[in-house]
Amino acid sequence: LNILVDTGSSNFAVAGVPDPDVTSYFNSELSSTYKSQGIEVTVKYSQGSWTGVLGTDVITMPKGVYGSYTINIATILESENFFLPGVKWHGILGLAYDALAKPSSSVETFFDSLVRQAKIPNVFSLQMCGAGLPVSGSGTNGGSLVLGGIEPSLYKGDIWYTPIKEEWYYQVEILKLEVGGQNLELDCREYNADKAIVDSGTTLLRLPQKVFSAVVQAIARTSLIQEFSSGFWTGSQLACWDKTETPWSLFPKLSIYLRDENSSRSFRISILPQLYIQPILGIGENLQCYRFGISSSTNALVIGATVMEGFYVIFDRAQRRVGFAVSPCAEVDGSPASEIEGPFTTGDVASNCVSSVSFHEPVLWIASYALMSLCGIILLVLIILLLIPPRCQHRYTDNDVVNDESSLVRHRWK
Repeated sequence: LNILVDTGSSNFAVAGVPDPDVTSYFNSELSSTYKSQGIEVTVKYSQGSWTGVLGTDVITMPKGVYGSYTINIATILESENFFLPGVKWHGILGLAYDALAKPSSSVETFFDSLVRQAKIPNVFSLQMCGAGLPVSGSGTNGGSLVLGGIEPSLYKGDIWYTPIKEEWYYQVEILKLEVGGQNLELDCREYNADKAIVDSGTTLLRLPQKVFSAVVQAIARTSLIQEFSSGFWTGSQLACWDKTETPWSLFPKLSIYLRDENSSRSFRISILPQLYIQPILGIGENLQCYRFGISSSTNALVIGATVMEGFYVIFDRAQRRVGFAVSPCAEVDGSPASEIEGPFTTGDVASNCVSSVSFHEPVLWIASYALMSLCGIILLVLIILLLIPPRCQHRYTDNDVVNDESSLVRHRWK
């Protein structure tokens, strides 16, 4: 089975029944090692969802991590907008933290199981290749997933690390964005509202609405194209050029500044237009059409495949950091489509660009339990006060009579 590698979710799941858009599926009834846990699970993504049943089975790693390991696996029985026409995958491998696992964080993730049983380092790395290639092409564009470490042949130059702000998604801190070398001049908290994450399961670079509008305006202002359809920016229209032309020279590069491990420094990852002006296969005979690889988002800034195809990305969970290095496969016509530069000072940005309150599931549960505990304590105190023997009570005069229960409680609190 082909599996989508997703650093933005935490469940390992494969098709468990036939589906019109899936060429293969896992028939758990034919497996001698599969054990159903009988627990129903539903996972919703920014696009699509599925419902299935949790179980365990044995996996064998064919290279490097030798041995057989028991892992949690969900068999997908129903789905909506998850398996799409023409997709080449039959399941999903969630590599985020257990805080995102469904139905609860007690479901050990695939990678946590591997780290625990195989005793490998708590690090994995990902090289996604596809720069400048048609997004609807057949077959695979290559790339590598390295479990347990870093492969030196998959990157060039230095690795730059940024801290993981919180262990649920791979949440990072973005300090500023530049288009064509010009700072967007937005408050850095706009980039992190309500979070900024590194997510291989998201196709595009997704930006909060205010940031997206500023980026589109800056690209339109600095590009060498006088008039451009608004439908191109919103993703509803393609832009086409003669096949003898390539439009990439008409657009500026886009730079994202990330806070370095040394908080007083930053570094920037830059993508050239070859990564965000993306060719679409087979539209016209003499024309080559392109889509805009950036979209607006309602709830996060997401560094998705549009950016990740330019880099070798290291998810160093052991040291709570994400690393970026230039990928050798991020080249178009022999020229690099990505860059990393640094260090830069962070004197021109706030000391913390991430809101101290993250309204997500684990925190909501903690808040709920805290409030319930507080209510329980107050109720216990009231009961004790009500049961205090009369001799401990205040001796009232004839003019200080308490006639009803609410007054009794009120007087006791005095």
